[in-house]
Amino acid sequence: MGLFRRQNFSSGAPFEEKAGYSRAVKIGDMVIVGGTTSTNSRGEVEAPGDAYQQTRIIFEKIEDVLTRAGATVSNVVRVRFYVTDIGRGKEYLKAYSEWFKEVKPVITMAEVTALARPEHLVEIEVEAVINTYLAQGI
Repeated sequence: MGLFRRQNFSSGAPFEEKAGYSRAVKIGDMVIVGGTTSTNSRGEVEAPGDAYQQTRIIFEKIEDVLTRAGATVSNVVRVRFYVTDIGRGKEYLKAYSEWFKEVKPVITMAEVTALARPEHLVEIEVEAVINTYLAQGI
C-alpha cells in the first residue's frame, strides 16, 4: 500500500487548536468528518430545543468542509448520528433526507446519555470517498 497525503481541515473553532482535533481529515480519496454539532464559531449552540434545525445546521457545516476537502454530499458513504432522544428520530431524518435521500449512504443512529453541551440534541459524523459515482442499488 502506498503512502497517502494527509490534510487536516479546521472549522476555526478555538477549541480545535486547544484540544488538538480537526473538523475533517482527508487521506487519499477518503474524507472523514468528525462529530459535528450546531455550535457556531462564537461558541453558541444554535437552535436549542429544535432537533430538525440543529440537524440542518450540522449538515450545512458538513457540506462546507466536504467541499473544502474536494468532496460532495454524493460522495458520502456513511453517516452516524448520536442523539439525546431517539424518539425525535423523524425530526433528525427529515433534515437528513434533504441532503441524502438520493445518495442513500449507510446510517447509524444511536441514543446517548449526553453530548458535550446540554443544548446539543444531535452530533453527526460522516465518511466520504472521492472519485466514486452514484450507482443503482444491486
